Amino acid sequence: MTQGTGDLRIERESPLARDLSLLFERHTADMHADTPPESIHMMPRAALAGPDIAFFVLREAGRPLGMGAVKRIAPDHGEIKSMHILSETRGRGFSRLMLQALIDHAKNERMARLSLETGVQPTFIAARGLYARAGFVECGPFGEYGADPNSVFMTLGLKNTEADG
Repeated sequence: MTQGTGDLRIERESPLARDLSLLFERHTADMHADTPPESIHMMPRAALAGPDIAFFVLREAGRPLGMGAVKRIAPDHGEIKSMHILSETRGRGFSRLMLQALIDHAKNERMARLSLETGVQPTFIAARGLYARAGFVECGPFGEYGADPNSVFMTLGLKNTEADG
């Protein structure tokens, strides 16, 4: 899947590409900034290369500025993982574009639901707002998650227009 125009592209890639190190370093730093270690549910970089995960990179003029993944956790259910946009490029709509690419991927894969876990800390206010504006609503823990006072769980029902006719 390729999404974008001109020098801005979102494409499926390997999370192991060398030029993604800064994205992973920043993502890791953000996750550890104010979240207790036991409440960090970030996947290791190598695990994002697994067969049940679709990993996407947002690039502008070839430079990686954002990433996100969809992990299939059931035949009809996906989870957003490792969504991150470099802080110096925020405010340009890249988070919205990446989120839409992940939603579109889940729909194309005929998933009926897409869920996510994010933090309750102030660091995650903008992310929670982005997800809510896209239609995600709070829900209980899903998949292998348990209740966690430092986590917010959200989900979005997906309509596959092809299947819905």
